[in-house]
This record gives sequence, structure tokens and C-alpha cells, in this order.
Amino acid sequence: MQSRWNDADAANFAGPLAERAYTSRLLGQDHSLVLHGGGNTSVKIRERDIFGDEQDILYIKGSGWDLETIEPAGFAPVRLDHVLRLARLNSLSDTEMVQHLRAALKNPSAPTPSVETILHALLPYRFVDHTHADALLAITNTPDGARRVREIYGDSVVVVPYIMPGFDLARAVAQQFPAESTPRTTGLVLMNHGFFSFGETAREAYERMIDLVARAEDFLSKSATYALGTPRPAQFNRATVASLRHSISQVAGFPLIASTHDGQKALAFAQRTNIRDISQQGPATPDHVIRTKRVPMLGTDVLTFKSEYERYFAEHAAGKQLTMLDPAPRVILDPHLGLLTLGRTAQEAAIAFDVYNHTIDIVLLATALGGYKALSPAEIFAVEYWDLEQAKLRRGGAPPDFAGEITLITGAASGIGKATADALLRRGAAVVGFDINPRVHEVFGNRADFLGLEVDLRSADAVEAGLDACVKQFGGLDMLVLNAGIFPASRRVEALQLDEWRRVMDINLDANLVLMSAAYPLLKCAPRYGRVVVIGSKNVPAPGPGAAAYSAAKAALNQLARVAALEWGADGIRVNVVHPNAVFDTGIWTDEVLSSRAASYGLSVEEYRKNNVLKVEVTSRDVAEMVAEMCGPTFSRTTAAQVPVDGGNERVI
Repeated sequence: MQSRWNDADAANFAGPLAERAYTSRLLGQDHSLVLHGGGNTSVKIRERDIFGDEQDILYIKGSGWDLETIEPAGFAPVRLDHVLRLARLNSLSDTEMVQHLRAALKNPSAPTPSVETILHALLPYRFVDHTHADALLAITNTPDGARRVREIYGDSVVVVPYIMPGFDLARAVAQQFPAESTPRTTGLVLMNHGFFSFGETAREAYERMIDLVARAEDFLSKSATYALGTPRPAQFNRATVASLRHSISQVAGFPLIASTHDGQKALAFAQRTNIRDISQQGPATPDHVIRTKRVPMLGTDVLTFKSEYERYFAEHAAGKQLTMLDPAPRVILDPHLGLLTLGRTAQEAAIAFDVYNHTIDIVLLATALGGYKALSPAEIFAVEYWDLEQAKLRRGGAPPDFAGEITLITGAASGIGKATADALLRRGAAVVGFDINPRVHEVFGNRADFLGLEVDLRSADAVEAGLDACVKQFGGLDMLVLNAGIFPASRRVEALQLDEWRRVMDINLDANLVLMSAAYPLLKCAPRYGRVVVIGSKNVPAPGPGAAAYSAAKAALNQLARVAALEWGADGIRVNVVHPNAVFDTGIWTDEVLSSRAASYGLSVEEYRKNNVLKVEVTSRDVAEMVAEMCGPTFSRTTAAQVPVDGGNERVI
């Protein structure tokens, strides 16, 4: 563990709150210290209020902010005197504590203060840092963890037994810390939880944290070694994963994203002979319970069995007025697949992987020290069904329309395909975009819920590889949007060459048949039943001169969609068609094609753009919104529909 402090970078952060943000980011950048919103930091600052009176303000990380990216605005300013008065109370429920902490805010619009605010206030230091360092958790999560911590640190830390974060923990620290701290004390160890470090400057508190973690890492390097070994190769099968995702989504009661991770570490861990024992004890820290929601519940060969936690839950949850968490696991270990992580969104699944990837290291290091020992089932239950977590569940609004669902869109790099991807992403879906354009992966930047793949739809092998990548990343397929196509230059029938005809048929028709056939087993496994939307054309009901190949291909694709609707209806899969016309912000409408088509109708380009009954221009977004609605509940009783999005066409009407 090395300090990331940089004098040149630090110079850009003037003042104690800005310095607090800088060192907080340094901590957050190292995921072996904190993960996705975990940990917290604070600084005490003397300020003048609106009346000119001086007061001490504790700035502490606010709820919803991540240390890796935190800004000064992410720190909640609470009046220190009010917080210290709360600390002197004999008892205070966590719900009441949060209410009183919000009442103590200097700025009512600031984020909610951390549940560890009182603890930070009680520590008599200006800057306080708190992390869940992997190295420490590997030591504390053993039967002899407290002894080892004291052996490593002596009186440089105060060791506090595990207590759930909140008021009771703050009171325990208030009683124990003054009695046991010495002039050499630089930190606090909360068993099964993490480190606190402190100092009079941001740098001092930060570098003390780095020193504490480095000493734990040094101890482990000398005392705990393990070899993962070479695992058997993964046996990924997209149909198996899609079926598994369907089953778990049924247990959850809603669709889930399921990401497969089959690197050497994940496979080797899943293939350990003692995997049932070491994987079922519980999380490494209570923060991991909150962020993953469920401890692993499925084991080798994906066989369900009752863990100690489940037995405790069954005995103690009865009769309690609890907002129940869904029973589906968020982590699956399988020797053939490796590690699967699940979530209502792609981001949740990614966070579950990050958490469990670190948990693997902690478990194996603790096992090498003599045995991994997590929180007891009672302690896990207390955190998972904590009053504050229950309040969050009750406050939670309805999820986005397509949360947990996966869409595959062809031709996603531009035009209607890109607009459709955007519409479905906004509605909560994870999206896989196929396109021959190699820059398809860039169109939405770096985000967890979009996977852009360069795929030539004329290659069956490329399609198969693309579907494998889709299922490996997200777990299955719920919606298929067939959008990719070409619009050749205008050419009369007698001038149409056979090779051009075949090229248009190959891309606009045959490639769609190949993809539909390969995607069918996945659509059958969609938790809310599969949906296919075909981007047709006005040329199906009303072909235009000079577009014989395009019109014939789209008409054949339209018939293919109608037959698929007949055949796939028994599987609950609905297949509908959108017929756009004159959508000019797409890749196929080059200036040459637009001028040619306008001339064929004897119109100017501007007249041709609005050549419809409503005299409006139709955009990619207009089509995309219809596609998204067709995939949603409004069309849940509709299949084989053909809906125009063309401003009204006299020849069609």
C-alpha cells in the first residue's frame, strides 16, 4: 500500500474542505480500501453563521456520494455542538438519529449525514478517515482476529468489538477510546468492519490510514499465502445462462441482469472442494451486506441448499413487520461457469462483482490464516433488515419500465438504431448494440448498461459470437430490434444488377433470419416474455419507383415477421413491425440518396422531407419512441401489428 498523495495535485485544493475532498478521492480510487459508496471521511471547521457568530461545523460524507468522485458539495455540514449533545443521550434509535442529524444541518438542502456522524464527532481530531480495507478484514474475520490485530499494532490502535454502525457503536467508542488511546494511537479498528485514522491535517489522516493498511498487508504477506491453482476451463453456454437467469428472475419476482465472470480467479474459487463451507458464512463487512443485499445462496453445480443465515432468517423473521427483500441470490458460484453476479441493473450487477471479487481475496487470506469467520447470522440479519434499510425500501419508487431487461439492437451506431438504444436505456434496459461500424462501442461512452459490438450480420459466426457476448455480459435477451439495413441508389428494375439485388437481400433479409433463429432460444427465456420489433418501411405497403431491391427485401422481412408472430406466439413472444418513412437523420440517407429520391418524385429536397399528410419531418427519435412503446406494457396484448410512423402517407392511407 503506497500513498497516492501528490504535492502538485494537492495544490489545486485550497482550504480544509477542498483538501478533505482531495484525500477522500485518493482513498476512493483504491477499491481495496472502499467500494462503491462505502467508507466515509470528515473534517471539523470553525465558521461564522449569518449572525457573525462562530460555530464548529462537522463536514462529513453525505448519503449517495462516493469517495472516489466526491466534491465539497458532497459533505453534509452538521453543527458539532448539536451532534455532541446527541452523543450524551442514553439511547437513540437509528431512525431518530438520522432525523436529528438532518435537523442539525447548517444547510437543509445538503445530503443526509452518514450514520457514523456521531462517531466522527466524538473522535478529538480535525480530520477523520474510515475505510473497509481488505487486508484488515482478512485479519479480523478469523477466530483469533482481535489477538492478531493487537499483535500487529500494539497501542497504535484501539480495538473495538463488532457493533452495528449507528448510535450504539458511537457510544461504545466514546467509552472505550479515551481509556485505551495513548499518544502513539493513530487509528481505531472496528472488528469485522474497518479502520479509522485521524490527524490534524488531511494529509496526516490519509497517510496514517495508508500506514495502517500497509502494516496489515505486510503481516499477511508473511503469514498467509494461498495458491489459486489452474482451474478447469470454463464451459460457458448461453442457453444455460439464459435459463438460469430466467429461473432466478422468477424467484425474485422481476427481471435481473446476470453477468458471467470466468477469469482464472473466479473459476478457481468456484471449483474449490470446500466452496460450500467458505462461501456460505456471510459477507466480510456489514457494508457489503447493504450493497449486495443478499449473501451467496447457490453453490456448486448451482444446487440450492439452506445456509446458516437462511435458517436463522426463517426462525426470526416470522411475525415481524418487515419490508421483505426478494429471496433471489445476487452471487452464484458454479464450477463450469465461474462467478455470476446479479442485479436489477447492470450497475448493480457490476457492483456485486466488485464486492465479491474483493471478498474472494479476504476469504482466502483468512482461510490461510486459520479459518474465515464472518459475522453471525443474527448480525447479518440485523444489518440486512436494519430500520434505515427498511425505510429506504419503503421510500423506493417504482423501477424504470425495463429495469433488469436486455435489448439487442442492430445498426445501433447511428440513426434509428442509436435513437432506439437511447430510448431503451432511458427506460432502464441494458442494451447491446450490433453494428458494422467499429466505433459502435463509443456511441454512449463508458457505461455499465451498454455493450457495443462490431458485428457483420452477414457472418453467422459473428452473430453467434455477438450473442455469446450479450449473454455473458447481461445474462440473456428480452427484446430484439431488427434495424440494420442498406438503401441502395435508385435504380429501375431493368437496370438492377443481380449482384446488387443479392447484396440488399443478404443484409436486409437473410441476415435478419439468421439472427432471429439464433436469438429465439434466448427470447423464450425472457422473464416477461420476448419481444421483437422489426424496422420495416413505408415501401412495404406502398413501394416507390427505383427501390425494387429495398422494397422487396422489406416486404419479405415483413412477411417473415408475420410468420414468426404466428409461430412464436405460443412462447409468449410478440413480434411487431414499425413502418417509418422519410427519416433523414439516418446513415442510409446520404445527400446523394436524398437528392435522387426527391428527384424521382419531382420534388425539391425540402419538399421531400415533409412529403406527408401532416407536413412534418419524421426523426429517428420519433421511430425510437414507438419501438420502445411496442416493447412495453401498452402493447402487451398486441402481436403482428404494423404501425406507420410516417406523418401519414396518402398512398398507404
